[in-house]
Amino acid sequence: MMQFSTSLKMLRCKQLMARLSLSRSTIYDKLSKSSPRFDPSFPRPINLGPHAVGWVEAEVDAWLQARIAASR
Repeated sequence: MMQFSTSLKMLRCKQLMARLSLSRSTIYDKLSKSSPRFDPSFPRPINLGPHAVGWVEAEVDAWLQARIAASR
């Protein structure tokens, strides 16, 4: 069973774009298996409602840390 922190935070697309300095199209390219920019390690969005998605902040931070570590 998955444990959740009481301080779990979600990032909406605009917040994710600002955090990663990536455009909306680049983010969705990283999620699309048919894109040359597909990144299987990129955090998957969570459906928040019929027209809303968000990303778990801790998963985004972990992905970013892995990218930093890989570049060093």
